[in-house]
Amino acid sequence: MNYKSVYFIGIGGIGMSNLARYFMSQGISVAGYDRVETPLSKALTAEGAQIHYEDRVQLVPAEFLAKERTLIVYTPAVPASHSELQYFWQNDFTVMKRAQVLGEITKTSDAVCVAGTHGKTTVSSMIAHLLRQSEVDCNAFLGGILKNYGTNLLLSDKSRITVVEADEYDRSFHWLQPWIAIITSADPDHLDIYGTPEAYRESFEHFTSLIRKNGYLILKKNISVTPRVDESVKVFTYSESEGDFHAENIRIGGGEIIFDFVSSDNRITDIQLGAPVKVNIENAVAAIAAAALSGVKPDEIRVAMKTFGGAKRRFDFQLKTPEIVFIDDYAHHPQELAASIRSIRQLYPDRKVTGVFQPHLYSRTRDFADDFAQSLSLLDDVILLDIYPAREEPIPGITSRIIFDKIRSKEKTLLKKAELLNFLKDKDMEVLVTLGAGDIEQLLPEIKQLLEKRFIGK
Repeated sequence: MNYKSVYFIGIGGIGMSNLARYFMSQGISVAGYDRVETPLSKALTAEGAQIHYEDRVQLVPAEFLAKERTLIVYTPAVPASHSELQYFWQNDFTVMKRAQVLGEITKTSDAVCVAGTHGKTTVSSMIAHLLRQSEVDCNAFLGGILKNYGTNLLLSDKSRITVVEADEYDRSFHWLQPWIAIITSADPDHLDIYGTPEAYRESFEHFTSLIRKNGYLILKKNISVTPRVDESVKVFTYSESEGDFHAENIRIGGGEIIFDFVSSDNRITDIQLGAPVKVNIENAVAAIAAAALSGVKPDEIRVAMKTFGGAKRRFDFQLKTPEIVFIDDYAHHPQELAASIRSIRQLYPDRKVTGVFQPHLYSRTRDFADDFAQSLSLLDDVILLDIYPAREEPIPGITSRIIFDKIRSKEKTLLKKAELLNFLKDKDMEVLVTLGAGDIEQLLPEIKQLLEKRFIGK
């Protein structure tokens, strides 16, 4: 891709930002627009990107208005009516979706692509860490900030492998050409795009058809996806306790999780999880399987899994003291919520668990209100915030209330986000978890400070 400058519309998104970092690493000028300033966009500015926060073509730096030298990259989360996007289309710039650009970058490498309704960020992050800590090494474009490295982009000058989080939204992952593909789950989501659960699952089946010859598919056991792979592609199954790859001899206690990784021809004993959450046993099985197929040695796997710190906003401990535990998690689909809450209950079976949930998207709230209520009812105490709209306009009659009224927890409260900090000042809490994919993360520093002051006396 022979461009001197790249302009991003929606540059502050987690997936867009790693592409921006990639182009800057290649010495290419980067600028972009986003709706609001965030810690991620501030970091990009510090790294050399020129970013503005109003949708005005006049704010685009002059060098990015030369169409023969500039590539325009946009996220499907930006509406087609966006005036800057309209300007670039109307003036015949080269305009590409983020996923299309990622497909171009990775097609000349050995791409390890992790897809799934949930789990893909953690699994792809684990794979990247396993490869990075081995002789194999890798490049990686990830959907979360890895705590071990403080970034969502890893680059290598010696490895042909590129680890990619394969996003199913807007069928983005259909631009990829995997060498190894992992599918962690296919619970229906994004029905505003797909229309039906059947169409959603079909998109995963099409994704399997993109795996190159002599590649690999690692499929969660009992998932409702029928592979459409070339006959030369080897298909494996995995889960926590059964499948071609699975865990045995699981030991949980004292804040640690240790298990043996088992495949048809290998056993790696005494793997300790650096991010000791029960759901990560299964995530680790998938990641270790991909790493082993990529040539990572058993001893390298054992050492790397113990040092894996996790990705920010993925079961992310903010505070862990005898007085109060505070966890933040990106869970925004009913199945993710249930898995996260059950993991907390296993870690703290005798403590009251209070959850703050910010629903993400009107359409997702409409489509899964009953399932959200069922998952949130696993909490002792639910604090439900207003819907974070992201790319959507309001849908008449769709508010957080349609979830709230169906929640069965004894304690439940419906709040606006602006009311949350004041509400928490006197709240009886033992374990607090914030949940959602919206902008709730902006409150994390203030919530942490409040809890430290209340419970620890800092």
